[in-house]
Amino acid sequence: MGAVRVHALRDATVTIDQGEFIAIVGQSGSGKTTMMSILGCLDRPTAGRYELDGRDVNTLSDDQLAEVRSRTIGFVFQAYDLLPRTSALENVATPLLYQGIGRRERIRRATEALERLGMGHRLTHEPTEMSGGEQQRVAVARALVTEPSVLLADEPTGNLPVQQGLEVLRLLQELHDEGRTVVMITHNPDVAAIASRQIKLLDGRIVAEEAAA
Repeated sequence: MGAVRVHALRDATVTIDQGEFIAIVGQSGSGKTTMMSILGCLDRPTAGRYELDGRDVNTLSDDQLAEVRSRTIGFVFQAYDLLPRTSALENVATPLLYQGIGRRERIRRATEALERLGMGHRLTHEPTEMSGGEQQRVAVARALVTEPSVLLADEPTGNLPVQQGLEVLRLLQELHDEGRTVVMITHNPDVAAIASRQIKLLDGRIVAEEAAA
């Protein structure tokens, strides 16, 4: 920022194995969102290396990174980020459009993803016609419809009442139990407790790593 250099992350070394459920924990300004942006190939590190499935991300072109995001990583955000005035079915089918998949197959896979998450009765409903918990389930379905190997969840319960938040956490646990790699960003220690390992950040540095008790 002008003459001021801010180190969002520094000396942060971590390895995440396939099939792990990781919580990256820290308060605002700790660097956890920056870490998620790098893990999700939304940003490139300005120093150091990030390897995803054995590939150095810094060596990939923008088009190659877009392909990685499209096929390898599923994103779930705190604010749901659903398309307004668009049905749950179309919201979930949209990522498949960018993979060049035909409409009939897009609709079939989107319907299957929504039904799997208990949202088969909401296919034609728009976001404003759904509760926060239902919108988050649609967002998870959208993240899963491309069958990614990694699921990144940024404060997935942050906008939800307690009971709806617990339902989303149970869903993430089920996805992990099926063998999917789940990385969850949270400031809430109670939410982080569901993960099998916690990475704690403070002022851009990893200050602790703890396995589940």
